[in-house]
Amino acid sequence: MYNVHLYISVPPKMSISTVMSKLKGKSALMIFDRHPEYRDKYGRHFWARGYYVETIGQVNEETIKKYIEEQEECSRIEG
Repeated sequence: MYNVHLYISVPPKMSISTVMSKLKGKSALMIFDRHPEYRDKYGRHFWARGYYVETIGQVNEETIKKYIEEQEECSRIEG
């Protein structure tokens, strides 16, 4: 299993659930187009059902980017 970390900006008028639904749906279609063998392996459910979202609040952009980079490094070490 893999984790995906994204750092995105969402307009206040858009709901997070709508953004995630579109993001996961479109990206799954793109992945299946590029890798048809995954369609047989995963069927219609490429992504896990849930997601975790956090607002950055008082944390600056550099702190978020550093966190994501550290997570990538941990994944490489574990994988």
